[in-house]
Amino acid sequence: MTETPSPHVIDADTLSGGLKPIRQLILSLGSNLGDREANLQGAVDALRDTPDVVVVEVSPVYETQPVGGPDESGPYLNIVLLADTTLGVDLLLERAHAVEEAFGRERSVPGAPRTLDIDLITYGQKTIESEELTIPHPRAHERAFVLAPWLDIERDAVLPGHGPVADLLAKVGAEGVTKLDIELQ
Repeated sequence: MTETPSPHVIDADTLSGGLKPIRQLILSLGSNLGDREANLQGAVDALRDTPDVVVVEVSPVYETQPVGGPDESGPYLNIVLLADTTLGVDLLLERAHAVEEAFGRERSVPGAPRTLDIDLITYGQKTIESEELTIPHPRAHERAFVLAPWLDIERDAVLPGHGPVADLLAKVGAEGVTKLDIELQ
């Protein structure tokens, strides 16, 4: 477990010499098309290769039933990443979408099966509401497929505005969420 960086902690930008805050973030990744495990591992690798993103911890893999998608949707493999970054939230979202695209993600029907889905759950302690993004993720507090793996890597995690992740998971339950004996690198 890492300590949540203070929003006042800074890192020097090697190009401009300016100072940037270091923020801790939680990303939720899921896949229910193609080689699901390879899709998740590839996404973890791509995020690790992202300048100014340091992947601190990767949760165990969970298999979960789809939530809110078409009836023909198959089960997902899900993980949560804990990372530190100096990237601004817009660049981070852009990178997440680029990684999804690289793995064949097509944005069509909401909740449709997908090769890769990356959701930004938290970005430090910031609250953001824009047309493109809401932070903390607006449904994370009711999704066991986010809460269970998050709790595995950060036992005292708190979802800003909603409370301790352990309490949130106890409230929604973990039905349909199965931890697998798969650890990604």
